[in-house]
Amino acid sequence: MTNTIGLLARFCAGALMAGLASSSLTASAAGLEGTKAVFAHTRDKERIPIGSVRFEPQGGGLSTFVLSMDYSRFADYFLSMKEFKCLDGKVEIVCHVVYPYANPRTVSEQDMSWLEHALLFVFKRPSEFGANLRNGLYFRFEPDGKGWRGRPQSIDLNHISAPPEDTAVPPYGPAMRDEVSAGERWIESVTIE
Repeated sequence: MTNTIGLLARFCAGALMAGLASSSLTASAAGLEGTKAVFAHTRDKERIPIGSVRFEPQGGGLSTFVLSMDYSRFADYFLSMKEFKCLDGKVEIVCHVVYPYANPRTVSEQDMSWLEHALLFVFKRPSEFGANLRNGLYFRFEPDGKGWRGRPQSIDLNHISAPPEDTAVPPYGPAMRDEVSAGERWIESVTIE
């Protein structure tokens, strides 16, 4: 009986250690350290490299980040009296919108808001003349085992036409975003790998 209890205890301890090792691998794969590639994934199964992001751990679970967009993948569009860098998807044109205000440029594994604000986009149909800032896209990031995957949410970019009262608080909180149905937008997700 004692031998059986001892074997059972060793088995449970081994299973616990394997589970901890597995969750540690998942966390390190999604970790916020070093340089990672940024990809846009389209509904026609295209995987477009759009830049990179470098994370620098600062302690206390926070990392600073520097986002570098690869605009060689983008086309120049002059929309609504402003130049935009855009991905041309034939059915939809999606343009990067640079967040215009100073911010801490920090993220944690629980809060990717500032990086999400660095990856804002506006979309339009090819037949439309200008850009309608109500057609904003916000990609909400969650860990996916290989890194981070951002799913699109709709936002009104007019909300950031004036500086926020508190520049330390991301302006697009959950109440300012709406879910986007699967397949509704040409860019279905953005990943950080």
